[in-house]
Amino acid sequence: MSAFRPILPGRFMLLAVVCVAAAPASAGAASVAHSDEHAMAERSLVLGVHYVIPPFIGGSKVRTPDAPDMELAEALAHKLNRSVVATPARDPESAVAGLRRGDIDAALISVPAKATVPNGEVATVPTGYVSRPMAIMRTDTDITTWDQLKGRTVCLSQGGLYVGSMAARYGALEKVMRAPADSLLAMRVGECDAAVHDEALLKALLKFPEWKKFSASLPPGPQAKLVFAVSAQDVDTLDAARKLVAEWRRQRHLAEITAKRAQDIAFEVYLDQEVPDCH
Repeated sequence: MSAFRPILPGRFMLLAVVCVAAAPASAGAASVAHSDEHAMAERSLVLGVHYVIPPFIGGSKVRTPDAPDMELAEALAHKLNRSVVATPARDPESAVAGLRRGDIDAALISVPAKATVPNGEVATVPTGYVSRPMAIMRTDTDITTWDQLKGRTVCLSQGGLYVGSMAARYGALEKVMRAPADSLLAMRVGECDAAVHDEALLKALLKFPEWKKFSASLPPGPQAKLVFAVSAQDVDTLDAARKLVAEWRRQRHLAEITAKRAQDIAFEVYLDQEVPDCH
């Protein structure tokens, strides 16, 4: 058995609760919830993200998404005292177009480190989160360069920035899984030769001792910075984004949430690999 020990008691309890039937909500509670949802919708912040996380289905496995986008989006909405409605904005071009049309209020987009988003109509606020593609493998792998991924199976997860690029750039055979935990578990059990995710996430994950046998890696690829894109005329949203990012920097918030996400993903892998399904 792995040396990993559950260190998320609150989350473990949540997963345990999923294994038992939940009490149905009363009609009165449902009515209040409907009213609250209506009020929230009237003051929602429509925010474009690379990947919109599907709604959680009761009874399914808890999964941490590939990127922290929704957590950051919700923080901006909270700063504005609004709810957030996520909508796809798969690349900077579509996000800028959506802002110009007024379809979205803001967007979270990844842009190459030295690239710029058109000034004038759209302003950007760097969140401080930087992503770089990184591959991890079993320590007994014979893969030592990215080019050697040609013809090899590479696991990725839905919503990841690198889906499609491994096949296009290196000729790898991509296996796209639901979430990072599924991708990484598949790599651990030999279904994939490598798993590719953000460098920050994987380096945090590799600090856990149970990942020592899966710590072979390839040099991280080019950097991309995650930025808020906002209409230059939207002074309130722009000001809120700038204040929020300043708070994150003072509190080292992004480093904390990256460590927490790695911990959660490690726990999800542990549950699947070591703990029998409760259903």
